[in-house]
Amino acid sequence: MGLFSSSTKEVPPIQEVPQHVAVIMDGNGRWAKKRFLPRVAGHQRGLESVRAMVKACVRLDIKYLTLFAFSSENWRRPPEEVTFLMSLFLEALDREVKKLHEANVILKLIGDRSAFNATLQQKMLEAEQKTAANTGLTLTIAVNYGGRWDVVHAVNQLLQAQLDLKQIQESDLTPYLSMPYAPEPDLFIRTGGETRISNFLLWQLAYTELYFTSTLWPDFDDAAFEAALTSYRQRERRFGRTSEQLVEPNAS
Repeated sequence: MGLFSSSTKEVPPIQEVPQHVAVIMDGNGRWAKKRFLPRVAGHQRGLESVRAMVKACVRLDIKYLTLFAFSSENWRRPPEEVTFLMSLFLEALDREVKKLHEANVILKLIGDRSAFNATLQQKMLEAEQKTAANTGLTLTIAVNYGGRWDVVHAVNQLLQAQLDLKQIQESDLTPYLSMPYAPEPDLFIRTGGETRISNFLLWQLAYTELYFTSTLWPDFDDAAFEAALTSYRQRERRFGRTSEQLVEPNAS
């Protein structure tokens, strides 16, 4: 996969179906609380929504799906919940990667892996290697990820690679960001009723269409996804241009 250009430099292709969808999967704990269940039950049910979302993207020929599974701030949650999330992640890697591979899905994992134990880091590497040669949907899972970490990490990597660099351009930084293999998201979805991006893909969301829904993630089904896609189709994606330019031939 080659590098993609920045939407602040070039106007990306505009299509009826987004090429790249990014999602903050919020509301698992509240879903469980409404049902008088422990929070961990919501996370377990949320995994079913992940499976459904992946299948929908494959069916709709969406090329990239990026899911925010665990942020760098989520370590602040109760220790027992963090422990469960780590075990659920490890279990999912063991159980789901075979299915993803059979579905021709490429799995990528972004974020700071240094906080995870050696077993989990090895499982993450093996999962990526197993699916690397696939040619279908690219599923990216963000774990121990933060948008500010992403930018700072990229700058540090760039400085180490080019010690004599005097001035940084966007094109210099792009290869060192977490997702140089994917175009910037066309559509961002956040479930659960919150209306913020919570340190997710700060660089990459510069021109992304934002969609917020009160639907809790475990309830986010095909109909809820179609509502988000319908909203996306109704947007006017100008990328700095005027509305009149969009109807002119060869507008760019």
